Amino acid sequence: MPAEAPNPILLIVDDLPENLAVLSELLQPYYDVRAATSGQKALRVAHIEPYPDLILLDVMMPGMNGYQVFEQLRADPVTHDIPVIFVTAMDSKESELQGLNAGAVDYITKPIVPAIVLARVHTQLELKQARQYLANQNAWLEAEVARRMMENELIQEVSIRALAHLAEIRDSETGYHILRTQGYVEQLASNSQFKTLIK
Repeated sequence: MPAEAPNPILLIVDDLPENLAVLSELLQPYYDVRAATSGQKALRVAHIEPYPDLILLDVMMPGMNGYQVFEQLRADPVTHDIPVIFVTAMDSKESELQGLNAGAVDYITKPIVPAIVLARVHTQLELKQARQYLANQNAWLEAEVARRMMENELIQEVSIRALAHLAEIRDSETGYHILRTQGYVEQLASNSQFKTLIK
């Protein structure tokens, strides 16, 4: 029987413990939840392996606010691709637009509506999984193209040698000439000055 896939990991960040408690209670039945009460702690927790699949980040926090935390997450190669949802009491359209323009994948206003939070978290995790699948497919395709190119080069090499051998059977001088020509072409192709000229 195959092992069950691990639950996605969520990091929730809020300076108010009661807000963390509400979100944790809502999300823990479905996800592995980590919590941080400040921006600095959030950045440390985000670096714990396995890394979070999604971060729910409060905007208004003392010290380092949510936008500053977000900037540091994006600047770090380890956390750059972790999607972030802003969860905040700033409920104006301007604030929401600012959060989305900053690069957040979604913006949820407080007081939260549990069903909406669950639906949006689920949607963003599905999108992350789809992006990862596409990235894996692209990596596989690149490797497959490289493998096929190597195969083609090998087939060309074998074909040239086979033709040279056939020519040699009929006329040794012609066979050696084909092999010499192949050697010259290979040297030219590997010569950096020649590469510069053909560019």
